[in-house]
Amino acid sequence: MVKLLDPRTPVLVGVGQISNRVDEGADPLEPVDLIAAAAAAAATDSGGRGVLASVESVRVVKMLSWRYRDPGSLIAARIGARPRQSVYTTEGGQTPQSLLNRTAVEIAAGDLDLALLCGGEAWRTRQAYRRRGEKPPWTIGTGAPGATTAEPFGPDLDMVDEAETARGLILPVQMYAIFEVALRAAAGRAPDEHRAHLGRLWSRFSRIAARNPDAWIHRPMTPDEVMTPSADNRYIGYPYTLVMNSNNNVEQAAAVLICSVERAESLRVPRDRWVFPLAGAEANDVAHVSHRNDLCSSPAIRTAGRALFAAGGIGPDDLGPVDLYSCFPSAVQIAAAELGLDLDRPLTVTGGMSFAGGPWNNYATHGIAAMAATLRERPGEVGLCTANGGFTTKHALGLYSTEPPANGFRRVLTQAEADTEAAPGRRVAPDDHAGPCTVESYTVMHDRDGSRQAGLVAALLPDGRRAWCSTRDAHTMAALIDGDCCGQPARRHADGSISLE
Repeated sequence: MVKLLDPRTPVLVGVGQISNRVDEGADPLEPVDLIAAAAAAAATDSGGRGVLASVESVRVVKMLSWRYRDPGSLIAARIGARPRQSVYTTEGGQTPQSLLNRTAVEIAAGDLDLALLCGGEAWRTRQAYRRRGEKPPWTIGTGAPGATTAEPFGPDLDMVDEAETARGLILPVQMYAIFEVALRAAAGRAPDEHRAHLGRLWSRFSRIAARNPDAWIHRPMTPDEVMTPSADNRYIGYPYTLVMNSNNNVEQAAAVLICSVERAESLRVPRDRWVFPLAGAEANDVAHVSHRNDLCSSPAIRTAGRALFAAGGIGPDDLGPVDLYSCFPSAVQIAAAELGLDLDRPLTVTGGMSFAGGPWNNYATHGIAAMAATLRERPGEVGLCTANGGFTTKHALGLYSTEPPANGFRRVLTQAEADTEAAPGRRVAPDDHAGPCTVESYTVMHDRDGSRQAGLVAALLPDGRRAWCSTRDAHTMAALIDGDCCGQPARRHADGSISLE
């Protein structure tokens, strides 16, 4: 089998994940040291010889814990590599999978033989220093003299427009909670029925995390524990309790080693460690939520999924393990619907970002690493990983298997198709608009003490334009939480507030 392979076929040969339990007394590590430890674990996982010394490109996912100019060169120095290239991505949860897709293309083309894809966050430690009014004693600069200069990867992440900002809609939990209520309305569920649905979905994720040695939280939760607000699980943005949010309060790193088949053979990586990327697909939804036709679909995932399955020669029913990007339940449900996946099937191999950990932009690297480990135990099956940046905005997908692609790795970009299916889009009313409207979706944000802070409402005007509204009125916020307000007539006032009718 191996002798028949194109020597340029890209293959994952080693994966590593690190959870530094500073919450249990472990010594804090600088982010690049954390990543270097994950890279060392990936090299050990490969079973090869001299793997890290052979790395030609270190490709790092953008970090939030510390502002490095060129973390790749710092990591290279720590692992004993002398790469000819260092890459540092822009922000966005889609970047790890997108980075892997491009790396696979470069390996197949003969432009690269071995790359380290990696990222990590020491967020708990960074926040502890910040609370003390101090800065951590971490590296400043680009590393040793003669170090490479990091090459950028990916465009900047453009998340909000003026209409959204004017009403304070800037946080992921706000927008994803609004997506969630829109999903409930589209499904025709009553609020309590939908909350029970969310409890069941996220409980299944928690049970998978409980079996994942690399997860941050190993306590399985019942559906009632997930959905019921409590002192330890308060509402953040209705209908999301704390455990339905991505958990970025972690110290985690992950690394993936990807190379050509000929390099894997020269490094003597055992064949049972090989996992092949079969195909990758990418597309973006409309940049600003304001202009999307609805709040519960994704033309980008839909078109990219179709192209991915076609490139891999399979359908959704042929999939084995799946890891959907899981920053919030709405992201999972939207992706599953667009890809034709049943919500009752396992949709994560890690346990998801609430329980396994959500280290900002780098979660998908953990997903890919866990997928590779899972497929080694399930040889011949095809696994799917998805990654999402922004407000279900930027998407990258990948198929993987222990068996090589029949016709070589393919990367498919479906932006033109996504744009066509996203048309015509919606116009947006100015922030001083006043007049009748209909409630489209909403959330209610809560303070740390559990009190209601602000209601945020997406509304549709009679002419089809979308308008954003906000309210601090106690009666209106109570109605949003206690009732089923989607489709309810309302009035938007020139100050941006809304009155239900």
